[in-house]
Amino acid sequence: MKFGNGCWLQREGIECFAPQEVYFVNKDEREVIICAPTHHIEHRGDTLGGINLTIRITALLKDVIRVQVSHYLGTVKKGPEFELNLAEAGFMHTEETEDELLIQSGSLLLRINKKRWEMRYERDGKLLTSSSGRDLAYMRTDWKGFAYDMDSEGKAYMRQELALGVNEHVYGLGERFSAFVKNGQSVDIWNEDGGTSTEQSYKNIPFYMTDKGYGVFVNHPEKVSFEVATEQVAKVEFSVPGETLDYFVIDGPAMKDVLQKYTDLTGKPALPAPWTFGLWLSTSFTTNYDEETVMQFIDGMKERGIGLRVFHFDCFWMKEFHWSDFLWDSRVFPDPEGMLRRIKEKDLNVCVWINPYIGQESVLFKEGMEKGYFIKRPNGNVWQWDMWQPGMALVDFTNKDACLWFQKKLEVLLDMGVDCFKTDFGERIPTNCVYADGSDPEKMHNYYTYLYNKVVFELLEKKRGKGQAVLFARSATVGGQKFPVHWGGDCWSDYVSMEESLRGGLSLTMSGFGYWSHDIGGFESTSTPDVYKRWAAFGLFSSHSRLHGSTSYRVPWAYDEEAVEVVRYFTEVKAQLMPYLYRNAIETSQTGIPMMRSMVLEYTGDRNCAYLDKQYMFGDSLLVAPIFNEEGRAVYYLPEGIWVHYLTGEVKKVGTWYDEPCGYLDIPVFVKENSLIAVGNVKGRPDYDYADGVTVKAYTLLDGREAETVVYGMNQRKETTVAVKKENNIIHISVQAEKPCRVVLVHEKVKAVEGAEWEMQEEGCAITCQGDAQVQAYLYGEENGNEN
Repeated sequence: MKFGNGCWLQREGIECFAPQEVYFVNKDEREVIICAPTHHIEHRGDTLGGINLTIRITALLKDVIRVQVSHYLGTVKKGPEFELNLAEAGFMHTEETEDELLIQSGSLLLRINKKRWEMRYERDGKLLTSSSGRDLAYMRTDWKGFAYDMDSEGKAYMRQELALGVNEHVYGLGERFSAFVKNGQSVDIWNEDGGTSTEQSYKNIPFYMTDKGYGVFVNHPEKVSFEVATEQVAKVEFSVPGETLDYFVIDGPAMKDVLQKYTDLTGKPALPAPWTFGLWLSTSFTTNYDEETVMQFIDGMKERGIGLRVFHFDCFWMKEFHWSDFLWDSRVFPDPEGMLRRIKEKDLNVCVWINPYIGQESVLFKEGMEKGYFIKRPNGNVWQWDMWQPGMALVDFTNKDACLWFQKKLEVLLDMGVDCFKTDFGERIPTNCVYADGSDPEKMHNYYTYLYNKVVFELLEKKRGKGQAVLFARSATVGGQKFPVHWGGDCWSDYVSMEESLRGGLSLTMSGFGYWSHDIGGFESTSTPDVYKRWAAFGLFSSHSRLHGSTSYRVPWAYDEEAVEVVRYFTEVKAQLMPYLYRNAIETSQTGIPMMRSMVLEYTGDRNCAYLDKQYMFGDSLLVAPIFNEEGRAVYYLPEGIWVHYLTGEVKKVGTWYDEPCGYLDIPVFVKENSLIAVGNVKGRPDYDYADGVTVKAYTLLDGREAETVVYGMNQRKETTVAVKKENNIIHISVQAEKPCRVVLVHEKVKAVEGAEWEMQEEGCAITCQGDAQVQAYLYGEENGNEN
């Protein structure tokens, strides 16, 4: 929200009340409370009126400082509030002099000038960001030139502006399809069902971070308005309606450290089960289908050698106008229990579509209305409208009985054989309504999705076990990352939308979300075979991979036979990469660092990476650059170092841009130097014994630097550990393994190996270890043609 009129003036009717000094301080080991008048106090008479701001500062997490600014503390506080993980003991150290107040939390120092109000956030004596003058302010939009209406509501805002430095870039704020770098954008944190081609977003997160290595989380579920280098081009402004502002500043110092600490605060992504990383196929949305169609699709994938792992039933598994009643449409699915059993016999998991809305024709409507399970209007009527489902109501998830009722209906499906749910919608939530627990409708608009997805996820954990719960969710708010997986929403079926989807996904993973997916081939309309094949390669180099559309099917043979080959090939590549991917997935659940990460997150110091949004790191060692044009040109950037193409073995040196042709069975996938990639021996499915016969490929080993990797079992137990270190012309290999494994020294010229059997192959030296082993591989010298 913009308040100013240029550099010096406010817009008409707006007045700004900013702290001028620290008048007094109360502090103990847990908090600092500051009385900050918005005018200078020269004598006692100056204390007789005017606006004071009460500023409370705490540090209940290391390297994190929380600031809570209030005008009136007596306003009625209504929920909901984000569920945060705050320590009981503090990490705060304070010092006070005549001129300054210093508040330290780990590496982060807040320096407050007491006489001329200024807030400076520093790390090791270097400025991260600052706030002074009118940056922090209580804003009134009903100013009459000398006063404002004390009884008027909705006219007060709290505003904070934090300075940006030269060449500082802002990222995050949830899933955003606009420019990846947020500088120059006005962003409202307000969930909307707006597709992937507008400024609206399904997943709005009031958190941003910069490539200076700090982040800011605004702790408000309601609408938060961000002006990112817009109204003030060297500042990020955020504002909220009301009398209080609550935000956290999080120090890294690296961007990945910021994400780790942000998810310490708001929750780590849960680890999805191994089977979820396989290929999902959907009925699509408005297509015609019955059990015969479903079985034809499933059998068709098997006949063509495509390793399908999950089948998804979209909306019309239920009867039209009845969404949601959670009852199979008997006209097309007369024997759902038998059908699910037959699908399960083909070793597939099953997902079905749901949403939190109950149409008036649903058998659940009367029960929900009579028992008070729906959101109501202020006059006591059930809140209904005709968008999406005529006369539909919304389940009130602030009502515990309604939550149990909703879970009980889903539990029938789980007992029938369904494994997971696509939790669609949750964005178009009204504000002219009343909740059972008295929650503020403005706050519930964004927060509703958290309760909705939490209710479903917790049921899945209860019924399927921890580690087996998975959603395919479209909407989210802060903390939603705890209930994966999230997909990008309704996109068109062309290259522009494919690019938008990736940009939105990278923005989301810069906001604390660990796993992400999108509709391969696009959702609306039908793509060309060319787009479908390029999107399939991109989709199968994503953490989760689903074929899904709107008005047409997404089986590859609906496009052409080459599309079948492309989907089969990249499904196999992903399945073989599962030992590497599952390790990264486990680390994501532990750290909050996403599986699909932007280039700037991994290479913050490389200025070429600041704006890159058409390529990404897939895990810690693979760089992926999808193709976005019908000419089949791969355009990508490789940071400094030596990179090896994972699929072809081609070596590229020196960080630079590339523009080259690429066939459908190719996509730029490069392994960074000094990396170990664990590759499995199963192509047909994502869930198998990863350690049994695993091959650990060592790429471009750097002299004197150790590389290490772990192969986990599907129970998350470490089963194989391989450490490799190159010193001069000797490579030392340490293997701890319960089962036989291989280590391949890619492109290394080996003349002898001690401690294990070995042979030279086209890819490099293959060393076979029957279990624990200490191995030395002796290399030819540079003069003998070692090109590593």
